Amino acid sequence: MSQRRKLAAGNWKMNGLQAQLDEVAALAGAHTDPGCDILICPPATLLSRMADRAAGSFVAVGGQDCHPALSGAHTGDISARMLADAGASHVIVGHSERRTDHGEQDAVVRGKAEAAIAAGLVAVVCIGETLEQREAGETLRVIGTQLAGSVPDGIDAASLVVAYEPVWAIGTGKVPTLGQIAEVHNFMRAGLVARFDRAADGVRLLYGGSVKPSNATEIFAVSNVDGALVGGASLKADDFGGIIAALERA
Repeated sequence: MSQRRKLAAGNWKMNGLQAQLDEVAALAGAHTDPGCDILICPPATLLSRMADRAAGSFVAVGGQDCHPALSGAHTGDISARMLADAGASHVIVGHSERRTDHGEQDAVVRGKAEAAIAAGLVAVVCIGETLEQREAGETLRVIGTQLAGSVPDGIDAASLVVAYEPVWAIGTGKVPTLGQIAEVHNFMRAGLVARFDRAADGVRLLYGGSVKPSNATEIFAVSNVDGALVGGASLKADDFGGIIAALERA
């Protein structure tokens, strides 16, 4: 099995003004030689300035979304190439809030992931079930469908991260049991291996959904959990630093 380096990824969502760039400077100063990779995905308005602040540190910067097209008449959208030009190394695609708020289906997410990889970015592909789907016993069916439909063919492990974010756990304080997390992560790993053979061994699988310093250690001990995609707790260097420390110990 490939040795997968752990990843702590922070998604700032629609939060953050220029003053919050100090949090990135604090994070970079506190983690000068981390035992895991660190990624922050700020709103597009801060991306270039955050990349400048993080330059020379172990903190990578990513986008929160991209358009499938290289360029064109798509007012308000941002291409993967633009993100790379602004200093991004990663981009999140298929987050449940994009799927819900903007009606994005698997085929759209797949197109965005393909565009990201073509631009030299790492695509962080998000998948996850709703509470209704979980209660109906449809979790693995939903995850399997989204995984098959959202992840491009011919993947390179270095250019793909998959994040499992149960929709009902995002920002709610609710967290699946460790057994439920393990079931999904082991299922995702098996599905990727069945499709891509040993190339899938190097794909990092993140868990996201109300991860915080108080529960991070036990979550990171779960089979096939290679890190976390963190929302609100990534906005403050102290909180995110606690999650990073737990991942370094995992």
